[in-house]
Parts: sequence; structure tokens; C-alpha cells
Amino acid sequence: MTVSEARANKAAEPAQHTEAGTGTTPGTEARTGPRTTPGTEARTGPRTTQGAGPGPGAAPEAVTGPEATTARPRRRQARGEARIAQLLEAAATVFTTSGYNGASTNAIAREAGVSPGTLYQFFPNKEAIAVELGNRLTHRWRETYGAAFVHSHLELPLDRMLDAILDPLIAFNCENPAFAVLTHGSEIPGVISQEHDALHETMLTRTEELISGYLPDLPADRVTRIADTAFVVFKSGLDLVMAHDGPEREAYIAELKAVMYGYLHPLARARPTGVTAHDTDTP
Repeated sequence: MTVSEARANKAAEPAQHTEAGTGTTPGTEARTGPRTTPGTEARTGPRTTQGAGPGPGAAPEAVTGPEATTARPRRRQARGEARIAQLLEAAATVFTTSGYNGASTNAIAREAGVSPGTLYQFFPNKEAIAVELGNRLTHRWRETYGAAFVHSHLELPLDRMLDAILDPLIAFNCENPAFAVLTHGSEIPGVISQEHDALHETMLTRTEELISGYLPDLPADRVTRIADTAFVVFKSGLDLVMAHDGPEREAYIAELKAVMYGYLHPLARARPTGVTAHDTDTP
């Protein structure tokens, strides 16, 4: 090797060291460019790792699992039920003050403090509101008279028995005046009228059962007449009670009980001595 060739080789060494410092070998890409591995994304682009949280500005990650199918629907359902209850309470007020014919969806929405559009999200018209309110009141009325017409009351003296039976019935009607509005009148939706007729028959049957248990020696036809008469007397007296407020209402309640007592007491005096509800209960 000549001196000139040695010097040429020595001058070429810095270039080789520089190439090595960049981490490349002949035929490979320098690190200053994108380095990728087959099947992976270049690190200069977005880097994602499974399980990592979203970066700034990323959309919220979708909720999966039970929370996605129960939590939010339950919250929506609770809000919807609360809104329905609010609308029905407003409807009860409007029906009571204006009657069924005089009520309107606009008046009900105004009473509830919502827009008519909000009301229509839950009820298509006034009739649908009346039917839903009537169904709920009817259900509560069944529970009320079911608790009032029980055979254990037969063991009480007549005046206390009348208190135990009549007080909850009167209280329900006084607390829910819309019930009377929705169960009277030809303009009421037919489904409510049909339900009321069924209730009427059921209450008459329960009244007959109680009278038959209280006076077991009476013939069945006499029991039926007494039950019919007592029922009409109660309904008429209830109309008077509902037409008054405050002390005057209490006075009419007392008058109603006095009439019922005066009608039934002579029959009760003929009741055989020693007869109790346990003796007269029917299956």
C-alpha cells in the first residue's frame, strides 16, 4: 500500500463513524426518519395503548357493562315518573275546579308549571290524562274500602263500627275530590265509567257481607234491601259532606253517622246475644 492510499483510507474513517453514530448500517434507514416495525404504527403518529385514558380533547369513553344499561335508564325513568306525577296532580286540581268538560291540556300544563309541549311528551290528550288519573285513584279507593270492610269490625259496638268503616271512606273522598268528578257524568271516558260500575257492585257485595255477618238471622233478600238502602244513604250524605268545608263539613259527617246509626240500631238490638264476628265470619 502506498502512502497516498493509506492517507485516503484514513480520511474516509470519520464518515464511517458518523454513519455508525446514527445507528444505521448500509442499506438501513436513519433514525431521523420514521422508524416502524411491521404491523405497528409509526411513533411520530398517535400512540395508543390499550387501557390508557383519553388524551386531551378526546371524546368521553363509552360506558359499558351494567352501568350503561341500568344507571342512566333508571335515572330517566325516575325523572319521567316524577313528571307524570306532577302532571296528574295538576290535572286533579283542574278537574276539580273546572270539571272534566271545562278542563284543557293547556290549563293542566299551566297548573303544573310546564309547557304544553312537555305535557304532550307524556299524554296525547286530556282523555289519556283522565284515564291515568282515574286508574290510580281507583286503585287507591280499592285499597281504602278493602281495609274498611273487614269482618273484625263486627266485634265493635255499632257507633264505633260505623266510625271504623265510614271514616276512611269519607277521608279518601275529601282528600281526592277529583275522584268524584271522574266517576260522575256522561262526558267521562267510558273506561272510567265501566271501572266505577264494577267498583259499585263490589262495594254493595261487601256491604251485604258485613250486614249478613252482623245480623246472621236475617233472610238474604232483607240483607240485600238493607245494604242497598245504607249504600244510597251514604252516597247522598257524602255529597253533602263534600259540598262543605271546615267545621260545617265535620257537622255533616256527624249527621251522616247519626242517620246510619238510627237506621241500623233497631236491627242491631235484635242481634242475638253473644254473637261475635268470629261466630259470623264467612270464608
